[in-house]
Amino acid sequence: MSSPVEIRLTQYSHGAGCGCKIAPAVLDTILKSELGSFPDPRLLVGYGSKDDAAVYDIGNGRALISTTDFFSPIVDDAFDFGRIAATNALSDVYAMGGKPLLAVAILGWPVDKLPAELAARVLDGGRTACHEAGIALAGGHSIDAPEPFFGLAVTGEVAVTNIKRNDTAREGDALLLTKPLGVGVLATAMKRGILAAEHAGIATEWMCRSNKVGAALGEVPGVHALTDVTGFGLLGHLLEVCEASGANAALDYASVPIIPDARMHVQQGCYADGALRNWKSYHGKVSGASELERMMLLSDPQTSGGLLISVAPDAVEHVKELIASAGDPASVIGSMVAKAEGPTVTVR
Repeated sequence: MSSPVEIRLTQYSHGAGCGCKIAPAVLDTILKSELGSFPDPRLLVGYGSKDDAAVYDIGNGRALISTTDFFSPIVDDAFDFGRIAATNALSDVYAMGGKPLLAVAILGWPVDKLPAELAARVLDGGRTACHEAGIALAGGHSIDAPEPFFGLAVTGEVAVTNIKRNDTAREGDALLLTKPLGVGVLATAMKRGILAAEHAGIATEWMCRSNKVGAALGEVPGVHALTDVTGFGLLGHLLEVCEASGANAALDYASVPIIPDARMHVQQGCYADGALRNWKSYHGKVSGASELERMMLLSDPQTSGGLLISVAPDAVEHVKELIASAGDPASVIGSMVAKAEGPTVTVR
């Protein structure tokens, strides 16, 4: 089930996974517009709060979720690349508290550089992730592109009462994270050829792990806000939650789960370029993270990262049990605090 070893997909892309996302500060400029939003009362969630997906009321207490996500290779194996990209796209539906219904593929392929059979393996990886989610990969669109990229446009559903947003966190909430940080670091080490052979599958294992527990979290009233951690790193997505919710956050760095091998590589000066871009975009809103290790790991662009959950204190144990029953870990990494002057996120 592996791609030919002589073809390394990561060598055909300038970025890797969600690390190829446009930096937060640049994206803010792109999204600025003098045109107002189209008024539609049935659009329950748009792009105003930088949430994970759009949500549209279709009546009878139900809503559709619509999202798209794609990126360039973060691993060399074509099948794994497709599976990771699809898992990452499906996560946006789970991060809204919903369930996916169907997906269509988005594929860019340099047909003059890479064989079509390799693209078929990418699609098989995406198809596998969709089947694991209980949905069909129902079609898609492809183009001849200078470098390979792949992802999905996903349609999901959710009960209106179960919608989880990123702008509804509350002061006093506990913050939980369901996957460790560091896949961007490991991907960088792999691309540089310095990743130990015994560590080669660690990032892939985490990136292929589904966030489907998000659908169950949608049914928990004590889950006040929900998002997933991807290209902007933990700090970037937490800042989105804080700014949209009108609150600040305090992080306990020692409690943040980190892949041990990623910590080692950062200490040796190996980290993702995207982490540095992220940090430059939002460092003025953060205190207590000026050391290299904290900067590069908390800003590390995650591909198919974990769920970041803002939970009422009396619901924390129930949420942790729910996540554990799905076979996933969950760490309490901090809390939401009152809005105040100065930095939005404090790392302790």
